[in-house]
This record gives sequence, C-alpha cells and structure tokens, in this order.
Amino acid sequence: MEGTGKEKNGEEKLKKGKGGGILTNRLFSELCISELTAKVIREMNYTHLTKIQARSIPHLMEGSDVMGSAKTGSGKTLAFLIPAIELLHRSHFLPRNGTGVVVVCPTRELAIQTHNVAKELMKYHSQTLGYVIGGTNMRSEANQPAEGINVLVATLGRLLDHLRSTSSFKYKELKDRQTVLFSATQTQKVQDFANFTFGKNEERQRKLVYVGVDDSELKPTVEGLQQGYCVIPSEKRFLVLYTFLRLKQKVKIMVFFSSCSSVKFHAELLNFLGIECYEIHGQLKQQKRTSTFFRFLKEEKGILLCTNVAARGLDIPDVDYILQYDPPDDPKDYIHRVGRTARGDKGKGSALLFLLPEELKLLIHLQAAKISLTEYVFSEKHVPKSLSQLSAKEAYRSYLLAYNSHSMKNIFDIHQLDLKKVAASFCFKEPPKVNLNLESSASKHRKMRKGYSGQRHGIGPSNPYWYSKRTWI
Repeated sequence: MEGTGKEKNGEEKLKKGKGGGILTNRLFSELCISELTAKVIREMNYTHLTKIQARSIPHLMEGSDVMGSAKTGSGKTLAFLIPAIELLHRSHFLPRNGTGVVVVCPTRELAIQTHNVAKELMKYHSQTLGYVIGGTNMRSEANQPAEGINVLVATLGRLLDHLRSTSSFKYKELKDRQTVLFSATQTQKVQDFANFTFGKNEERQRKLVYVGVDDSELKPTVEGLQQGYCVIPSEKRFLVLYTFLRLKQKVKIMVFFSSCSSVKFHAELLNFLGIECYEIHGQLKQQKRTSTFFRFLKEEKGILLCTNVAARGLDIPDVDYILQYDPPDDPKDYIHRVGRTARGDKGKGSALLFLLPEELKLLIHLQAAKISLTEYVFSEKHVPKSLSQLSAKEAYRSYLLAYNSHSMKNIFDIHQLDLKKVAASFCFKEPPKVNLNLESSASKHRKMRKGYSGQRHGIGPSNPYWYSKRTWI
C-alpha cells in the first residue's frame, strides 16, 4: 500500500509468550488502560497479549490508523475494541454526544458476536452500546442511534440504511475519525478497500501503520490445524458425508456448502436419516439464524451445516472438524473456513476438503498459497452403496420406534419381534445397526411382563381376548 508506515523493528520487538503459539510475553497489566477495562480483562482470565494485540494496541492508543493482518483466532477483536473503548472513556463521552465508534462487520453473526464481546468489555463503563443488522425491524432499531449509542456495531448494508433514512442518527463526532482495518487475509478486494478507506499518503490526517503479524511465516494457517482432502466421485459424495457424520456424532462439526438451497436440502435429508444437524444460511429469518448460532455456540457436540456466512470471524468454542463439502472459491476463502477450528493459543482441530477428481487442480492453487493438505481415503466398507439403502434403514428404524410407541405393550412388544424377519421386510439380509435409545435389559423386560401368562406372546386362555391360532387366507 502506498505510503504505509511499517513498525520499527526495535520498537515492538517481542519475545515468545509463555504460552507459545500466538501469545507474547507482554501482559495486559502493562497496558495504560483504565481500571474499568483492566478489571473486566482480569475477570475474562486474560493475562498475556497475543501478537496482534501487542503490536497494534499501542499504535491505536497513540491515535494512528492501523491496518492489521493476523491468522484466524488470534485475538483481533480485543485488539481494536480495547483502544476504542478507552478512547471514549478518556474523552468522557456521553450518550448525548451520539456515536463515537462504529464497528462494521461483514456478517450478521459476526456483528452479534462482536457486540457481545464489547458488552462484556464495557461492563463497568458508562458509555452506551448497540448494534444494527439486516433482517431485523429497522424502525425499532432507529431508536438506538437516535438515543445516542456511543459504540455502534453494524453490518454495512444496515448502517447505510440508517445513514440515509434515520434523520436523528447522531454521528457528527465521526468526522475526525481514526480508522482501523483488520483481516485474516489480504486479498485484492481488501487492498482496494484499504486504499479507498485510508486514502493516499498526502491526503491522510493520521499516521498509517501496517501490522502484519504472520507475513514472515511459511504457513497462513495455525500450527494446531490438521488438514486433508478426499477425492470422491459425485455419486458417492453424499454417502461419504453421511458416513463421516454418523461416525463423528460425539464431536462438534461445521460443514460448508456453496449455496443456501444446498444447505436446506442436506439439512432436511440428514435430519430425516437420523443425523441431527443445525443450519445457518442467508435465506433463514434473522431470529432463526441468531437462535441457531447461539444454540450451536453452547453445544459440546453437534453438526452445523452452513454457507460462507459462518466463515468469517465467528469464534465458536471447541469446533473439532471443518468439513468443506463444496470447495471454496479461492485459497482465501479456504483459510477463513478452516479458521473456525484450532482457535486461540495452542488450539487443535481438523479440516477435511471434499474434491471431485476433476477439481484436483485446486490443490495447485492451495499449494501456491503455502497450504499443504494430506490425502485421505475412506474405507468402502463403512460407506452405504446407495441412497435407497439409507432410506430403507431409516424406514426400518422408524418402524421399530413406532412399534415401541404403542400403549398396549402386552400386545405390541418390540422385544418379542423377530428382527431378522422384520429387516427382511425392508429388503435387508441382516438387521442393520440402528440407534433406538431403548432400554433392553432382560430384568426390566421381565418386570414389565409380570402378571401375564407364560406364553411367548403374552396371550393365554386366562386372557378373555385369547383366540386360538388360525390361518388367514
């Protein structure tokens, strides 16, 4: 970028942090910040600054514009929020002063997440906080900027709507602005946006500092990420996906698709086949998107099917696997997707990319971006031969569950069924393994049958509804 001032080598030279990985030896207690902010950081159990925080916060506190680049999960949100909140605190900013900080996020979920982090950081501050995002009622939102929201988190489209339509929006304090731009990747679009945002060197009112934390590193992804790919023909892709998810139901997985319709279709199909999963995409109503995001956030295990709306910035705890069912548009999208796992200092996670045989050239582009993947092969013995086989298995399972739901257990007793013969009625040679979540202990079964006659089917001459065996023609 033209006219960008790089950090002086000796000015911010940092030793490796105690935790290794993304941490430095710099302590939050060493920052010149208010006790109100410091108290919250202690409550959040943060002690050491990450690299992006240690190298950008001092410049931001001095009033410089900053363009920062750091890997996913490296602490960029705190890196810009702490200086922003401190700026308002030192200026004794009040609600009547209007908006003093605007945080623009690329997706609604990231805006909500950023708002929640800011809310926690501002716990002891008197300044006000709010957020405006697409998909919600704009009239109800208009009250926030009108009443004086000091820190406003927004998606770009909705922010523009309010700038154009909400006449009571107080943002005069933003004219002499300090600008910060953070990203995990530096694409041409980001570069163009930066040139437009910061302007040419002679037009700038503030010093611009570029902070590239990982520029000298060989890998654009974090150390704790195990990455691989599978070459799968089109007709086998869903069957392999189903098998993978069925075998990994005790962990937390995100599956990326290329379109909203694909997410909806696969979510409906997988749920029908007994693989419970959440879905997030651009065609969901905002209330549903938000509730799904927070539910998956709190889950210790589960499956989320999503589009790229979930690829940027979201900090979802303990995601074990990132599965890219549909390939990314380019290496930068790949980096953002896999960045949802192995987050934080010494984070661990795995990423798997599905490729058609004719898509193998993508690996050349990934290799050029310093991304190396290991090839994995699925064992055919675990993969069903066809989708009809899956449907038959689910129908078999549904039949057993429905049978078990009968109220007259003395007649409709699932433990007395000949499962091999039942399976044969669904075209299986042997009963397939299905999860019914039934208690099948013999003692409980005998206890339930206590009081009935000793005959195998629970019907005897003492039963008034007993009938002699007869042949139906």
